[in-house]
Amino acid sequence: MLDDMAKAYTALVKQDGDWWIGWIEEIPGVNAQGRTHDELFANLRSALQEALEMNRNEALAAAKSDFKEELIQV
Repeated sequence: MLDDMAKAYTALVKQDGDWWIGWIEEIPGVNAQGRTHDELFANLRSALQEALEMNRNEALAAAKSDFKEELIQV
């Protein structure tokens, strides 16, 4: 499994009234909110981790067996 490597993502964040809201630029649908900047980032990390795990599980199910994992960079 290649998950041991640290990955960085871009968070787009802004304050909207009393709330902080944010989106992960590279992963559609990953967004969160929080009452503070720190709470927003904790919520974004959680949402991102859940989305990555779900995407990984879907990919593993589609590949079924006899596959290998390889790094790809853009």
